[in-house]
Amino acid sequence: MRRRSLLLSVPAGLVTLAACGSDKSDSGKTSDSASPAPSATPSAPATSAAPPPKIVSGPLPAITAGTKFGEKPTVAKGAGQPSKDLAVKTVIAGGGRTLAENDYVQAHYLGQVWDTAKVFDNSYDRKTPLLIQLSQGTIIDGWRYALTGKKVGSRVQFAVPPTWGYGSQGNSQAGIKGTDTLVFVVDVQDAFNAKSSAKGKVVQKKDASLPTVGTATDGTAPEITVPKGAAPKKLAAEYVIEGDGAVVKADSTVLVQYKGVLWDSGKEFDSTYGRKALTSFSLQQVVPGWAKGLTGKKVGSRVLIVIPPADGYGDNPPPNSGIKKDSTLVFSVDILAAM
Repeated sequence: MRRRSLLLSVPAGLVTLAACGSDKSDSGKTSDSASPAPSATPSAPATSAAPPPKIVSGPLPAITAGTKFGEKPTVAKGAGQPSKDLAVKTVIAGGGRTLAENDYVQAHYLGQVWDTAKVFDNSYDRKTPLLIQLSQGTIIDGWRYALTGKKVGSRVQFAVPPTWGYGSQGNSQAGIKGTDTLVFVVDVQDAFNAKSSAKGKVVQKKDASLPTVGTATDGTAPEITVPKGAAPKKLAAEYVIEGDGAVVKADSTVLVQYKGVLWDSGKEFDSTYGRKALTSFSLQQVVPGWAKGLTGKKVGSRVLIVIPPADGYGDNPPPNSGIKKDSTLVFSVDILAAM
């Protein structure tokens, strides 16, 4: 039996700290809501049961401008008929770690239709890379198969037939027909998995009345030691490790590792480490203590957040969570990415 993350959205706006249950799905699947309509991020269609594709090297249309990693590419119209297989080419080879299925990928991308060269979406203009998991049901299969095995720092171009794209139904919002082959150029900026941790400088603890959080960054869960004495009445959010990434905004979607314990007992009630699965959510969908504690902090950081009942669950904790009414919650949160 696998617990559902306590960081899942639930009615009544409790944090995405939600109920426990026997849900077998990974909880941290990233929304594509950052894309303005009528764009079409490569999110998976409603059904995705095609067999694995044969991967071939072409044909692929030429990239005629924006040829450097991170630059918005201009891609020519497809010449002739596209392959019925998945055509994949590493245009620029990166030197980072190798992507595996179920990793989270942060990438800039452009997508267009083979026959017309019509660009239906790109993240370069939004100046915000996509953050999404390479897992079945989260992203179109063409992305999963094309990017698995590639390295961070790579530019990858691929052509996705309908079978491993949006299927025969297409995507009407984006102007994609059910017969369209799609061409993508993807700049893989970073990748994260269940062993990812904060990256930064250890910050000396300033307030002895707050819990102590371990500083190991080997992907194991940090120790959280709660001091004896009364819990603070106000929310506390302090760096344990300070990263040097972008500052998290109040409306950011973040990808995190976290561990939560109760102030009164020190007992763990939720952890991504235990599930071996990262989680991603919008700060507009979480309990106030999470939003207040992470807003203004830097990507790459480990943050201690102490959440009093007024900024947590108050007298209405999630059922079967092990959290009693009016509990003060203590979290260690590694901010891995934000968008």
